[in-house]
Amino acid sequence: LAVPLFASGTLFAAPADTRKFLTVFYSRSGNTQSMAGFIQEAVGGDLVRIETVHPYPEEYRATTRQAREELDSGFKPPITTKIANLASYDVVFVGSPCWWATIAPPVITFLTENDLAGKTVVPFMTHKGSGLGRTQSHVESVCPNSKVFKGLAVWGDDVGSSRNDVTGWLRDIDLAS
Repeated sequence: LAVPLFASGTLFAAPADTRKFLTVFYSRSGNTQSMAGFIQEAVGGDLVRIETVHPYPEEYRATTRQAREELDSGFKPPITTKIANLASYDVVFVGSPCWWATIAPPVITFLTENDLAGKTVVPFMTHKGSGLGRTQSHVESVCPNSKVFKGLAVWGDDVGSSRNDVTGWLRDIDLAS
């Protein structure tokens, strides 16, 4: 929307942000999904959950063991998530829980199966103590032809009260007003 501005008694319209936003995420417990929702509320655009063909185990330790094996071996679990109009997006927010100090394997699958060249990619994650870990450099290496903005990590237990932190971060990286 154009915002009316007054200057010398004349009404001007500020240019609207014409970038198209996509927020894509993988969430095991719902924390990353909540954070993704805060981002979408702030910037608009579309929200897409990454779904795996084979779900991770219900038990947390079994999930972390499986994720560790996948990360160590380079295995990329198949996902069902397909975005037909990906080329139409300018900015892609990519959300993940922090598993073993990086993005979850389903997110790696998404990033390697989709061409994000020329797009702005913005990582975000939830964690239980490792912050962003090596996520920033990992996303940069998987998306070498994208501009990767500074990511944000939020402690998993604090996600519910992180809306202001998320919108402040978005303002800091000039993606929200």
